Amino acid sequence: MADGLTVTGVRAGYGAINVLWDVSLTAKAGELTAIIGPNGAGKTTLLRAIMGLLPLGGGTVSLGPQRLDRLPTWRLAQAGIALIPEGRMLFDAMSVEDNLLIGAYPTAQRAHAVRRLAAAYAMFPKLRERRRQLAGSLSGGEAQMLVLARGLMADPKVLLVDEPSLGLAPVVVDELFGVLARLRHEGLTIVLVEQHTERAVAIADQVHLMQSGKVVLSRRAAEVNLAQLHEQYFGLS
Repeated sequence: MADGLTVTGVRAGYGAINVLWDVSLTAKAGELTAIIGPNGAGKTTLLRAIMGLLPLGGGTVSLGPQRLDRLPTWRLAQAGIALIPEGRMLFDAMSVEDNLLIGAYPTAQRAHAVRRLAAAYAMFPKLRERRRQLAGSLSGGEAQMLVLARGLMADPKVLLVDEPSLGLAPVVVDELFGVLARLRHEGLTIVLVEQHTERAVAIADQVHLMQSGKVVLSRRAAEVNLAQLHEQYFGLS
């Protein structure tokens, strides 16, 4: 069985401003782990810290027995960690297909780029139709499909997904969450940050709730009471 992702006592932030306070959580192999919480809870900061985009002020990040927090970000890609960032961050002046091929950058995946490209087009047929278009000409939904497909081009062991539904129409969100659910059933380890609590919990195995830079609740998704969660932690009645 593949190894899970373990975050232990992580502290991180931006310059002198600390955001994460001794965050510990586990994303089991082959499961979808949802990280939820109000705005400013530190969810995106946590993904950035896992990916090595922020230096840790303390704690460790591991994939099975392998320490990740000692590696530069490009080595994390080689180790099988892929981040689907909030805001998409595509190469707008490059074609859809070239954006996808960049996703196969890790050395071990370059020989499989053609096969992975075919899989990406099978998963998102619209991308095949637009493969020669500039990425900057895509709609918001198409761009989110592209950034997700680009992350999968590296055949990652762990997929970190940050706010995939942000600013998208409900029909597109349905399609994207359908893809995430399918990937989970296929055994990919996924860590999903999402503000649509109901959607996230519906496809998750494990849920971690963050507030003010800390994990304040960890529970199996089947045990989560959404109404109670919202009332206690989101200030909703």
